Amino acid sequence: MHPGLAALFEADRQDHEAPKVAGTPGYAEMRRRDADRRARAAAILRDEGPGAPIDWYHAAWLFHHGDSPEEAEAASRLAARAMDAGHAPARWLHAAATDRGLMSNGLPQRFGTQIVPDGRRYRVWDTDPSTTDEERAALDVPPLAEQHRRADEQTASCPQPPMDLAPAWLKDAIARWEGSGRA
Repeated sequence: MHPGLAALFEADRQDHEAPKVAGTPGYAEMRRRDADRRARAAAILRDEGPGAPIDWYHAAWLFHHGDSPEEAEAASRLAARAMDAGHAPARWLHAAATDRGLMSNGLPQRFGTQIVPDGRRYRVWDTDPSTTDEERAALDVPPLAEQHRRADEQTASCPQPPMDLAPAWLKDAIARWEGSGRA
């Protein structure tokens, strides 16, 4: 296990343990730390390379908290590599990173792992209806109905972030949902 990647992963885990509301100074500071951890992980991958499947998993987790479709795609690739090498926790992360990349490109997700605010409630991002719960289970993702239940729980327990700070892909989706009557 690469000690640098393990330390970055642990710092990320601790940073994300207590939820922070988007638009607050605490959230902005966490996102700055996320970017710093990704930059440090990228340097380790470039200069040393991961030595074990858990290293790929740790790096994937850091990129999963990225800001761009490219970072989500990197997370998906790294998680797939860890998963293919037998690191079981990477299955869910591969699904979530794949979904995040699709979502940030404005496309339906495959597995239903991504829950987003829409200004009124939290909702499961649009999901490809051809993906089955069996496919989800193979990647340790709960059934889609469970994801919808989690979104409802989040609506009941978490405030909505300021939507004026939402990324363009989310604002576009909200406009699409409102236009289709699915808001």
